[in-house]
Amino acid sequence: MLSSLIGDISIETVRNKLDAIQRFLSASLRISNAHTVDFYTEDVWNEFVAVAPECVLAVITGCNQQTAPVPVQEESSLCFYGFVDDSLKLVDVASFLQAAKAHSLPHLQVCTSLEDLLQGLQGGGRKSTDKALGTDDFMNDKKSHEVKVMSELVASLAKYCNIQQVIDLGSGKGYLCSFLSMEYSLKVYGIDSSSTNTHGANERNRKLKRYSKAYQRTREPVIQETVSEIQEDHSSMNEAGLTPSKKVQELLVLMDKAALDGPASSLDSAEHTVGGENITGAQSETEDLEADGSPFFGILSSEVVELPTPRKNPAELSSEEKERRKQENLKRKSKTRSDSSLYSPLTSYVTAKTELQEIISDMEDSVMVGLHTCGDLASSTLRIFTAKPELKAVCSVGCCYHLLSEEFDCPRQESPNGIWGFPMSQYMKQQKWNCGRNARMSACLALERVAVGQGLPTQSLFYRAVLHVILKEHYGAIKSEKRVGNVYSKSASFVDYIRKALKKLGLDESKLPDSLIQDYYDKYKPRMNEMEAFNMLKVVLAPCIEGLILLDRLCYLKEQENTSWSTLVKLFDPLKSPRCYAVVGVKRLLNSIH
Repeated sequence: MLSSLIGDISIETVRNKLDAIQRFLSASLRISNAHTVDFYTEDVWNEFVAVAPECVLAVITGCNQQTAPVPVQEESSLCFYGFVDDSLKLVDVASFLQAAKAHSLPHLQVCTSLEDLLQGLQGGGRKSTDKALGTDDFMNDKKSHEVKVMSELVASLAKYCNIQQVIDLGSGKGYLCSFLSMEYSLKVYGIDSSSTNTHGANERNRKLKRYSKAYQRTREPVIQETVSEIQEDHSSMNEAGLTPSKKVQELLVLMDKAALDGPASSLDSAEHTVGGENITGAQSETEDLEADGSPFFGILSSEVVELPTPRKNPAELSSEEKERRKQENLKRKSKTRSDSSLYSPLTSYVTAKTELQEIISDMEDSVMVGLHTCGDLASSTLRIFTAKPELKAVCSVGCCYHLLSEEFDCPRQESPNGIWGFPMSQYMKQQKWNCGRNARMSACLALERVAVGQGLPTQSLFYRAVLHVILKEHYGAIKSEKRVGNVYSKSASFVDYIRKALKKLGLDESKLPDSLIQDYYDKYKPRMNEMEAFNMLKVVLAPCIEGLILLDRLCYLKEQENTSWSTLVKLFDPLKSPRCYAVVGVKRLLNSIH
């Protein structure tokens, strides 16, 4: 089992980590729940922070590069985690930063590394693959990165569980589905609630299959060119008085034989001899050739390595050998045949109570996956996995935490079928823990990106907060029921922004002269650094809130009797894809050989 290969974190450990995060957030979560719109009308800075904004920015900027593990600060009667005990105002920024880092997923030591997980699934050693389909040719950099990494993990889960079917919830444009079907020959059902997405995925998949065929056809001339280069290099070495290794000479001889016997695409991988050793199949031969250390082998693709296979005259083969080769050819053709049914986009709205058999007619044992499933769909993915015996493994990467429904939020949001997205685990339900929408919104902030200079839109947030001051003082609006939207990007100045916003809100903007609007800007501009510093505090807290949500999901899986193994794994580069953590689970495989 996986637990014996890479270890397993106990449910007690997960609960202890949840307790630790909750203790820290009990003091700090109110910062994340403060709304930017109210920043000046409610004097948020002085309400929550007792140090100068310049101090906060200086400390955070100086500590962004810290990567070593940091200790958790012990609580005291006067100050804990940097907050004063009675007022909960922040007074010690350095202690706050240390505590935030200590309570984020990278420092809680609850995640399994992707390398260890893949090795465990693949039998203790990752196998390098030479895939033909280049994702960079038809996906942007972010999506290409996500699809390549996640597809390897999903395919490994499928192979580990000895199944061929994958169900992708919230499949969107179908990139992951198409890649899994074309590169790993998996039968994939992509389910999305948008018929537009489903139709587009169907058309995109058809084009990708055509692209894949064209891509593969272009590889044969490249192979022949590579062989020619090896032969030319061999001639140059002879002219220079250099002697190639014995295996290189034997390889060239076999290449000549293969060229006489027929095209490379018709060659079999029967047993043959290289360097005095019996080698069966291209993989063993590759390992043998690479052991020689020759510079030639670095440019050999798997197709070239298959070229040396000698062929026998069909008349010399026994009937058993002929039948064996016939069956191998049939299997090979079946494997490489482009089958349009390998990926089937389906349109359906999925909840935790969805019956998959009503959507998928030929339902069989499957891996359930979700790549950046929004809000409650991530929670529903895990609930469906645990409820359906035909689902043997799950790999879920959630996003849009602000769209999660919370059972213990006040006022409580409505949730379909009375099932809420957070919390999931019985452990967290018993504590009636809630984050709040603003805090869940803050959990979507990307600390790693901010740390490398991809800052927050401070000026647009500043404009919105000052607009709220104007609305309150001149229009009697405590809260605006309408959204301003993306007015900032269309505005030439602060005055222009206010006028456009007032028009969008349906308010009379003629009552405010330009000079009065400009006075508001001049009054609050010196306090803009307060907003910048406060938002940086929110960014620092983001990984802790995300960690709480993800550990709750992991705890839920560990509470299920039919789940044998579960973990969190950091799948993606957070600079490319900030929502980079996957919840992975495997059912108890009764007939598993693992």
